[in-house]
Formats: sequence, structure tokens, C-alpha cells
Amino acid sequence: MKEVNVDDDKIINISPRSIVIVADATFFSRAEGLLIFREPNLKQNLIWKEIHTETAGQYQQLKIELESKGFVINAVILDGRPGVREVFNNKPVQMCHFHQVAIIRRYLTSRPKLEAAQELMIIARQLTRSDEKYFSELLIAWHNKWQEFLKEKTINPFTGQWFFTHKRLRAAFRSLKNNLPYLFTYQKYPELNIPNTTNSLDGYITTLKNYLRIHRGIQPEKRTKIINQILKPIP
Repeated sequence: MKEVNVDDDKIINISPRSIVIVADATFFSRAEGLLIFREPNLKQNLIWKEIHTETAGQYQQLKIELESKGFVINAVILDGRPGVREVFNNKPVQMCHFHQVAIIRRYLTSRPKLEAAQELMIIARQLTRSDEKYFSELLIAWHNKWQEFLKEKTINPFTGQWFFTHKRLRAAFRSLKNNLPYLFTYQKYPELNIPNTTNSLDGYITTLKNYLRIHRGIQPEKRTKIINQILKPIP
């Protein structure tokens, strides 16, 4: 899939306005992907771009292109990819709850064996039923209970070097702690109607992938045309 600059086929034809965007990328193969900005309240894809790699620069390019058309971004919902948040550093940013729980699951597995990990997983799954104050209190209480456990170290008998025994558990807690300022943005700006997940776009991406899977093996130019036709609604 050839990477191209954004053109008129890759931006919706609606009048400029203030918007909330869900921004995310998906890949069809290791080096063939698509970055999409969608307005969840309008239920419309606003702008998209074929990409080889997902970088903050790609997000920056689409943001600039969208704003050059006269759109004003009031808030953005992201999946937590490093570096992308800074592209929207002057906007309210909401971290997707679904992706946050998925991150914790990757670190701890869906059925962790350690009691500390089980408790942290329970806390993570309460995201959608919490507010920032309550969730922060849960994290602090968990850390106070397990802080000595988290400090445990293992020494390599051959090299003498040490490492934290429960490094994946530490990483899971660090993820929740670092993302905490962005997990409840949707509650701070109720007037903007910010979703707390990227589900509006995720569901659309799933539909797109299923359609392209049926047409597997078509030429890149034809696939690009199909993508543009699916993503851009008929006026």
C-alpha cells in the first residue's frame, strides 16, 4: 500500500465546525496500515491516511490537515500509544478505557495467579464505574498494601546482577498511575460529550477489515479506492 499525502478523497465533505475526534490506526499487514480520525457524535470519519508505520508525526499531519480545513478540535480520544498524546497537548485527551484494561491484561494475563495482580486487575475493571477520586484512592490503597512486595528483587546467580522480581506487575501499576490524568477527562468536560472509549472507530475498523478480507489479493490501487468509498459516506 503506497503512502500518500492526504487528498480530497480522504476527507469528508462537511462544513468546518468544532469537533471531538477518535484517532486510531489499524494495520492490514506489517507495513500496510490506515490512520483514521472519526467524529463519534456525528458518527462520521473525518479524515484518513494510508501509513507504513504508526508514528506521532502521522497523527500530527492529519491534525494539521484537518485544522487547515477550518475544523476546531475540542477533545481527542486515544489508545495510549507513546508520543501521540503530545500531538494534542493543548487539547483535553481521553485515554480509551478498553485499551487501558487491555494493556493491564497484557502485563498480567486475563487470569493472574499472584494475589496482588488479581487485586490490580479487579481495580482496572472498575474504570467505567469510577471517577478519578475514587479510582485514585483504590490505586493508592493497593500500592500501600503491596509496596514491599513490589520492591522484591531477584539476583542472577551467574552475573550477580539483580532485577525486580515482579516487573510486569510494576509495569501494570505504572501504566494506570501514568495514565490516570487522562482516564476521566470525559467526566471533566460533560458539555463536550466525550466518549470514554474508541469503540466508535474500533467497530468501524472491524467492519472495514472484514470487507477487505473478502477481497483479499486485489491490487493496491483498487483496495485504496474501496477504502475511500467505505470510509467516505455518500453525500
